[in-house]
Amino acid sequence: QVQLVESGGGLVRPGEALRLTCTSSEMDFEAKSLEWWRQAPGKEREWVARMTSGWNTYYAPFLQGRASLYRDNRLRTVDLRVRDARPEDTAVYFCNTGGQSGHWGQGIQVTVSS
Repeated sequence: QVQLVESGGGLVRPGEALRLTCTSSEMDFEAKSLEWWRQAPGKEREWVARMTSGWNTYYAPFLQGRASLYRDNRLRTVDLRVRDARPEDTAVYFCNTGGQSGHWGQGIQVTVSS
């Protein structure tokens, strides 16, 4: 059974960087695209970023150039790093492979607050 596990997060001060790691158990991870999503309280889940198997990256416009993705196929991880964290970045963050009907992590809370 495929597992995706998010780590990192927690409490982040405004202006600091947040870093999340998604670790996959998929044996063919290097052939997978991986996405990050987030869900803020009272809001729908929204797409955050995507890294393809070919290492192409895509980011949601609301990140305004603050995000970066880093992939390590040997460790089967994709890191999401967001600079200059803002209170509106507060959300539960999820990683996903295989699209909406694919595999999801359990989610991890990120709170941006002073």
